[in-house]
Amino acid sequence: MKAVMEDTNMQVQIDALDKKLDLILGYVHQQKLQSNMVEDLIGDLSIIGKDVYDSTVNELDKRQVELDPSELTGLAVSFLRNTGNIKTVMDTLEMAVDLGKEVGPIANEVIIDFTKQMNLMEQKGYFDFIREIGPIVDNIVQGFSPQDLKELANNIVSILSIIKEMTQPEVLDTVQNAMKAFNSMETESVPSYSIWKLMREMNSPEMKKALGYGITFMKNVSKDVNIKE
Repeated sequence: MKAVMEDTNMQVQIDALDKKLDLILGYVHQQKLQSNMVEDLIGDLSIIGKDVYDSTVNELDKRQVELDPSELTGLAVSFLRNTGNIKTVMDTLEMAVDLGKEVGPIANEVIIDFTKQMNLMEQKGYFDFIREIGPIVDNIVQGFSPQDLKELANNIVSILSIIKEMTQPEVLDTVQNAMKAFNSMETESVPSYSIWKLMREMNSPEMKKALGYGITFMKNVSKDVNIKE
């Protein structure tokens, strides 16, 4: 019985050794495949490098470019010496690229909004209005001398004061009523008035009120003139 158990244990150990040996052989085979792949890659790169080198030499020869080995050595030394600066430049470039990626959508939105606003202004006629201002400015320049503009500048306060008074609601209502009355008149069929008919019209309430407005207006103007004198 004991001999049977020892044989069984021995067989188990042999099986375990076989499995480990299979693993080792598989690993060795894998390493060999990788080594072969590396060798093939090195061979291919050697062929490519040789072709590139030959092509470069031919192009340099065609362009009559001569390379000094000492200059190439100095260039390599300078490159190695400025590795830190080159890294700084590359980091800066990377930061700029990242910033461009972040700012790009915002800039696109701004451009789109600006384009929409310009389109809206064009539809409303802002640009046509601005174009029509040019002839107005030309007429002003041609119609007024520098002395006229100087006098205008000296009297601009008085002119603005008059415009301010004219924009009062009472003045605007009076002007509007006068315009309505003028537009409602038929100038071609205005009746003729004799002296007697004029005297009769003078007694009407409308004419009395109109005369009152006129006399009061002339009194106020005369009063302002006397005060200034």
